[in-house]
Amino acid sequence: MSKDPIQIYVACLAAYNNGYLHGRWIEACQEAWAIYDKIRDMLNSSPIADAEEWAIHDYEGFGPLSISEYEGIDRVAELAAFIAEHGELGAELVSHFGDIEQARQAIEESYHGSFESLADYVQGLTEDTNQIPEHLRFYIDWDAMARDAEMSGDLFTVQIAHNEIHVFAGE
Repeated sequence: MSKDPIQIYVACLAAYNNGYLHGRWIEACQEAWAIYDKIRDMLNSSPIADAEEWAIHDYEGFGPLSISEYEGIDRVAELAAFIAEHGELGAELVSHFGDIEQARQAIEESYHGSFESLADYVQGLTEDTNQIPEHLRFYIDWDAMARDAEMSGDLFTVQIAHNEIHVFAGE
């Protein structure tokens, strides 16, 4: 789960165009209709009467993803829910694929887990599935095997922290 709040700052464009800064931070981890209700409340309290237009002027908690000024609220809510469920890994996967459905499919169908390095994953997988003669064990270059697996497309990784690599079956 994500630790940081996942939110958007929505500004009233009528106020903005008249020299007023009027807007509200809105929690994005809720249904789209609830976000629209908060936007409507913000517009109703605008210093400009009958304000109707709004834009997203800032956002937090979406990791490497960019949220445009006129991003659809349905998409904002969907992204926020995915990030809330999968944390930084979820945001990185959406960024990697450019598509939330592909990111969801990768987590559900291709995820092998979190490891300190790809070499650790390859070593564990190889040792679990093959009998390695003791006299050959120290000659195996796990880093080279990991690099080959990634370069061939058999695996891909998402690095979250220095010693936190998430491994997925190839694309």
